[in-house]
Amino acid sequence: MRLVVIAVGRLKQGPERELAERYRKRFDDIGRKLGFRGLDIHEIPESRARDAQARIAEEAAAIRAAIPENSVLVTLDERGENVGSQALAQRLGRWRDQSIPSAVFVIGGADGLSPELGPNEKSRIAFGAATWPHQMVRVMLLEQLYRAATILSGHPYHRA
Repeated sequence: MRLVVIAVGRLKQGPERELAERYRKRFDDIGRKLGFRGLDIHEIPESRARDAQARIAEEAAAIRAAIPENSVLVTLDERGENVGSQALAQRLGRWRDQSIPSAVFVIGGADGLSPELGPNEKSRIAFGAATWPHQMVRVMLLEQLYRAATILSGHPYHRA
């Protein structure tokens, strides 16, 4: 199974990008031993439309175009379910064992995600009720994916 992160907006050079890349590489190193084929990141340009609904619609079209067929879709939303690291690891392991080709994690733009993505959505998760900057959400997601891989492998990184 391949993991894909689709994020609206670009992560500019700097400490956030370096940290995100560090966790992506760590996941790749341990994930391949667990049957994961890698972790891809697709950046979708932010829409320049004048109103929020048009921006959301344009970004949703770009997101849908980037989602591989037969994928499990997980959106990140502050109103989503708070999922612990162990539970995320169990989901990834279950999807991998079910031979699902890819799990796609979507981070929306400043105006949020289109509800039209909903029919394909497997779950909606949150990193608490707080609103986080998109670059931090990406880093936190990549860290949690790496942590999930360490849990699945029995590595001591995660000590619960």
